[in-house]
Amino acid sequence: MRTTLDLPENLLHEAMKVTHTSTKTGVIVKALEELVRKSKISAIKKYKGKIDLDIDLDEIRDRH
Repeated sequence: MRTTLDLPENLLHEAMKVTHTSTKTGVIVKALEELVRKSKISAIKKYKGKIDLDIDLDEIRDRH
């Protein structure tokens, strides 16, 4: 999809440098993927301590 964006040039170039991405499109795609990934992780963290999995790590690791 083609979209016109007005982005701060210095921020875009810094993002390209730190991600080792050579295109503006590539760095924006990486940023969107990271945003979605972090959002999913945040949603999963809401379940911390609320699910009882009843797992025996020694048994899983074959430590009888």
